[in-house]
Amino acid sequence: MQNTKYMQMALKLAARGIGQVEPNPAVGCVIVKDEKIIGTGWHKKFGQPHAEINALENCKTLAVNPKGSTMYITLEPCCHQGKTPPCTDAIIAAGITKVVIATTDPSTQVNGKGIEQLQRAAVEVEIGICENQAKLLNAPFIKFAKTGKCWVILKWAQSIDGKLAYPDGNNQRWISTEKSRKDAHKLRRRAQAILVGINTVLADDPLLTARPCKGKKLTRIVLDRCLRVPLDCKLLDTADKADTLIFTSDKAAQTKPQITEQIIRKGAELLTCPDTTNNSNLHFLLDELSKRSITQLLVEGGATLIASFLKENLADEICVYIAPKILGAQAKADITYPMTELTETLDLHCANIRHLGSDVCINGLTKKAINEISIKRARA
Repeated sequence: MQNTKYMQMALKLAARGIGQVEPNPAVGCVIVKDEKIIGTGWHKKFGQPHAEINALENCKTLAVNPKGSTMYITLEPCCHQGKTPPCTDAIIAAGITKVVIATTDPSTQVNGKGIEQLQRAAVEVEIGICENQAKLLNAPFIKFAKTGKCWVILKWAQSIDGKLAYPDGNNQRWISTEKSRKDAHKLRRRAQAILVGINTVLADDPLLTARPCKGKKLTRIVLDRCLRVPLDCKLLDTADKADTLIFTSDKAAQTKPQITEQIIRKGAELLTCPDTTNNSNLHFLLDELSKRSITQLLVEGGATLIASFLKENLADEICVYIAPKILGAQAKADITYPMTELTETLDLHCANIRHLGSDVCINGLTKKAINEISIKRARA
């Protein structure tokens, strides 16, 4: 019970780093000696010290010697030199006698090596406390480490009757509440890239930034098969400030050379999909993003784009904001229509339901995602 109690504390600490540490995992650490907590820490920002180092520094601040203590960590400690030194060296040097780890780190550089190094130094290691929770916390990191593929989040806001936008002529812009919109920006801060379709750009002229920014810039991607992106849109006008990628077909790029030249001149990148690709353009795009080490992609497209990701079984996580409104037949973008193309039922696992003002947010993982991160099913 005590192990679970301290690991739960470490998981809560780890969650504080979400939105700041990506593409690194969010990690928390609690150090216990004589049944008293003597140090806590979490990974606060990408490139900064890891959770274990911050917890050991906390011991110094409290003037407590960690020698002979037990350390609770939500993820196997690193054992390699990256942006920061190996955490295993610091743990051993501090005289920690036991390390309790929620789950192993499947990345090539670690993958059990951190545990082995601790054990060779006569540090007792226990693994598996709150394992499922730890895997869910870092699901995108785990998937990328195991498969080399980015984690895909589908997000949209809708009315009760499945409409995504008010009818033309209505002066209201947002279906969802301000609380829902602020919550959606947390998703943006988690991701390294955000994707919309060309129709979203034409209708809304978005910037696709995470607010508040906190120094992190998303790669902004537009799916524009026929190359219709306006050259004066906000995305291209700010392409010198944030990575902007226009994803189009080879045919469009070849038949519209002046437009491609101007897009590139504005500082955006043009990525073309070969017409002969064996998979769909979405598979091709995700492969390209994974090669660029983008671990999380947030899709905020319209109904057709969202349905395409679902139809091709490419989604890992779904987040839907439902407003208590019925917009009727004149409203735009009915998401229920493209969903009729889906041939199989899609259940959300580990679903979380929250109230955000008058809205309801439903967030959960697909079966594909659960399998990718190897969540253990509870026995009946």
